[in-house]
Amino acid sequence: QLARDARDEFWQDPGHHPGRQLPLIAASVGPYGASLSDGSEYRGDYALDEDQLYAWHESRFDVLATSGADLLACETIPCAMEVRALLRLLRRHPSMPAWISISARDGLHLSSGELFRDVVTEVRDHPQVLAVGVNCTAPSHVTSLIHEARSASTLPIVVYPNSGDVWNAETRCWIPGAAAFDFAASAREWVAAGASLVGGCCRTSPTDIAALSEWVRSDASR
Repeated sequence: QLARDARDEFWQDPGHHPGRQLPLIAASVGPYGASLSDGSEYRGDYALDEDQLYAWHESRFDVLATSGADLLACETIPCAMEVRALLRLLRRHPSMPAWISISARDGLHLSSGELFRDVVTEVRDHPQVLAVGVNCTAPSHVTSLIHEARSASTLPIVVYPNSGDVWNAETRCWIPGAAAFDFAASAREWVAAGASLVGGCCRTSPTDIAALSEWVRSDASR
């Protein structure tokens, strides 16, 4: 509701949005692994089956689907089994659209080790899935994952990687990645590869988003 109020207040001034589309509010449906605080959202090694994941997500999913958000962001999902459970829950709310965004271990695989291309193939025909992509994944893997998604589907692709740092669940801190990356320059590469929606996840900063915004404003073709 706070996000909707802020959006609507902003939109009341026509000077704020010449030629823009109304911004949408997405409610985040995060992974089961995040509730465990053991880093399993970056491994996907759950000790639950699909029906148990469905039951765990059910009440929170229903709250978010009826919250007044414009769509659901099913994100940081590490394994195909959890994707399937969420697709089943989505059918309970046939008027609610969603995107499906996974966490990946490299340029080809989900955090669980399953092929990203196979998951894209599985979600592409669901009538409520508006986009598919990756988030909270090292930026170095994103371009390859975009190509994998594009090879399997014509759905819009959403990417919002983390900074490249690695979460250590034992010490409960982020470990700096191998190298810093230029967010705006990387975003150009991702859009050129086929991404339609670009943002930042863990450890990206307001400076990164400002650089992205500056690039978009300077390029009328975006």
